[in-house]
Amino acid sequence: MTIRILIADDHPVVRSGLRALLTSQPDFEVVAEAENGEAASILSASHTPDVILMDLVMPKMDGLAAIRRIHAQQPETGILVLTTYDTEADIVPAIEAGATGYLLKDAPPEALFRAVRSAAQGEVTLAPSVAKKIARRLTDASRDSLSMREIEVLELASRGNSNKDIADKLHITEATVKSHFVNIFGKLGVADRTAAVTVALKRKILRLN
Repeated sequence: MTIRILIADDHPVVRSGLRALLTSQPDFEVVAEAENGEAASILSASHTPDVILMDLVMPKMDGLAAIRRIHAQQPETGILVLTTYDTEADIVPAIEAGATGYLLKDAPPEALFRAVRSAAQGEVTLAPSVAKKIARRLTDASRDSLSMREIEVLELASRGNSNKDIADKLHITEATVKSHFVNIFGKLGVADRTAAVTVALKRKILRLN
């Protein structure tokens, strides 16, 4: 399956570099580039990409406003924040607005490729430093214990269920599933679902069947 990607960044050199990097992968196709959030919103509607790489600081309309607009209109599109900012003031609003993942621009290429593929599947991916900040945001009491619902979500994930499968089986929305994963990652101090399952098994939160 070819993953169709839209790049939104106000720096032409960054867009050019990302295009060159992404098109080195046989399953990636860059379908459009946007220099601001407003253009990203318009191009997303016309090109219907699978994944958008979204910078946060852009003119006319910033990345956060663009995430809100695009997520409201195209909830199936994965929006992967790619930025230099990793403060809680940037991370939390972006995730709450509908971002599927949050990476920093110094991420290794392979980490970016994995995140794009995960975003295309609707899966949440966080940069390690971002996951740590979310963990610190949670209270000490909740950090070490997953809720029953979070355990259900993680157990279904461990069996290979997609976000849509999990949502259907638990009778919740995919957005709620993503929100549960963000909390799970924060509590377990991990960056993706594979690591979450591994840590949960080690801590005996989950059991191998």
